[in-house]
Amino acid sequence: MHTLSQRQYFLDWLRIGAFALLVLYHVGMYYVSWTWHVKSPDASTALEPFMRLSSPWRLSLLFLISGAATSYMLLRDGTTARWFGGRSKRLLWPLLFGMAVIVPPQSYFEVVQQHGYGGSYVDFLQLYFSGHAGFCKPGSGCLILPTWNHLWFVAYLFVYTAVLWALLRLWPRALDAIATGLARMQRGTAGLWAPIAVLALLRVALIDRFPPSHALWGDWYLHAIYLGLFVVGAAWARDSQAWLRCAELRWSALAVALAAWGAMIVLPLWLATTPEARAQWTWLGRTMFAAMQWSAIVAAVGFARVHLNRDHRWRATLAESVFPVYIAHQTLIVLFAMGFKPLRWPPAIEGPLLAALTLVASFGVYLVVRRVDWLRTVFGLAAAARTATPPRSGVPVSAR
Repeated sequence: MHTLSQRQYFLDWLRIGAFALLVLYHVGMYYVSWTWHVKSPDASTALEPFMRLSSPWRLSLLFLISGAATSYMLLRDGTTARWFGGRSKRLLWPLLFGMAVIVPPQSYFEVVQQHGYGGSYVDFLQLYFSGHAGFCKPGSGCLILPTWNHLWFVAYLFVYTAVLWALLRLWPRALDAIATGLARMQRGTAGLWAPIAVLALLRVALIDRFPPSHALWGDWYLHAIYLGLFVVGAAWARDSQAWLRCAELRWSALAVALAAWGAMIVLPLWLATTPEARAQWTWLGRTMFAAMQWSAIVAAVGFARVHLNRDHRWRATLAESVFPVYIAHQTLIVLFAMGFKPLRWPPAIEGPLLAALTLVASFGVYLVVRRVDWLRTVFGLAAAARTATPPRSGVPVSAR
């Protein structure tokens, strides 16, 4: 079932697209009513239906792709302690550097805007690194400092990589066995309905007891989802037919995803009519979330497998840029947003400009980082000698 020799370029394109969508989503978070680090004075509910087009599945897809790419690398390099040490370096250095250098400006403007903090940035840094616990709101707890904010993804990816590496050290054929079991369970349309049922059951059973926190410990609902999808991606990397099954289901999956999205928009309007209806039908909304979560993943993988499984001269560069862009983008959004705020531009003008500037500036960060050895390390890139010529294979770069 091994497919190491087969180049999976579409995984790179999926990862590039998913992270670009993440940048746009975080720009959107500035303008919607949902909780975020800073908020536009014009924040409203207008964009929220469109934000829900990607919120159920975007991160789940990234964990699935990361699992697949990690599995391909393990096939190539083996489950050696040296390999795990290298992966740890590529994930933990960016996490620590990000928490120390990249994230603090986000937290500073958060406490200025939401807690009325009047000190300078230098004054705030002393509080940040000393673990100050005084930025609190009634009913929502206290801001934890220092923090990883959007870099929680890196922390979770490191833990899941460690779990997979340890599993394969103990049971080398574990992923082959899981891939065989998944193939049997996902024959025909069961490839859609069976995973939806599992995801819905997990959401109904766990999300109230363990609401998403991104705090790593105790975040058991998200671990059940994201670790599960990480392992599914790792197993699919050992089954050459798994991606083709998604391709066969792509149109059905797209229809289910769009129908579920429509239901997610309409259901809250109906459930808001009475508390009884809300209590009785909450499970239905959670099922629709799960339906969109999985069917959108299958559709994205399926269409990418059919249309994007080819190389391009920009593919390797864009794939390498993803991690530095991801690390830098949210701080850039906050800085640009705070810079634009006094100008009082309408969101229809400010929003697209904020998104464009963030994408351009984030890619500019990558262009600088790639030329400086120590920056390459703290932004998660391989040593320059190993990447002087960008890799031609579409598989390994997907795991960064």
